[in-house]
Amino acid sequence: MLMLVENHSLPRTAAFFDLDKTVIAKSSTLTFSKSFYQGGLIGRRDVLRTAYAQFVFLAGGADHDQMERMRSYLSALCRGWNVQQVKEIVAETLHDLIDPIIYDEAASLIEDHHCAGRDVVIVSTSGAEVVEPIGELLGADRVVATRMVVGGDGCFTGEIDYYAYGPTKAEAIRDLAESEGYDLAHCYAYSDSATDLPMLESVGHPCAVNPDRALRREALARRWPILDFHRPVRLKQRLPSLSVPPRPALMAVAAVGAAAATAGLVWYASRRRAATA
Repeated sequence: MLMLVENHSLPRTAAFFDLDKTVIAKSSTLTFSKSFYQGGLIGRRDVLRTAYAQFVFLAGGADHDQMERMRSYLSALCRGWNVQQVKEIVAETLHDLIDPIIYDEAASLIEDHHCAGRDVVIVSTSGAEVVEPIGELLGADRVVATRMVVGGDGCFTGEIDYYAYGPTKAEAIRDLAESEGYDLAHCYAYSDSATDLPMLESVGHPCAVNPDRALRREALARRWPILDFHRPVRLKQRLPSLSVPPRPALMAVAAVGAAAATAGLVWYASRRRAATA
């Protein structure tokens, strides 16, 4: 485990965490697919596709080109979803679905950073209707996530307002550093994917967690620390031992519907299946 020592002479610092396969063992949005089906947001066929997409995601994730193409598909799937309904579904099933898949090592690392006086920021391509509650559960101080346009009827229009992916994650981190006074040279960042290289490169202490092949190569070449997280734990079982009480998540960048990453990985799964048929 990394040594995280507080230095009161330094400016404010933060630890930036990707979410899926870095802090939790699965895709955050795909994990809610059955709940979305029960809520009438997706059909049975979509549930099967998301199950396959979860498998593909866990096996290797999606590269840059695939992630970019996802955006054209996700808008069609989530258009017309009622935002309040999405939030209610996530709130009702959060503990049952997310608690069991939080990495024990990640929870300990978040605790260590808080003890060292650093803010913890979750930076995820998924939407904050999913990410914000998870961030609050983890005690994160801020959340950066994709956001989609919400119409006057309270439903997603299908248009993307902000996509928290690749270079835009790094831009959001730099904006936060400016507004919050973080010294990025003394900040930490954690991710599993090579698509997050801009985020990792923006801080003085980058770290690869459960890295894909491309990120592992980069981490080895640059001599970045590589951590392997593999012990999911129910977070509520850890709460009595936490030395720093959980702090509510604050939105640094507004939310996107849970549809965003779900739709994208559904598209990727169907694309992969068609290519191998």
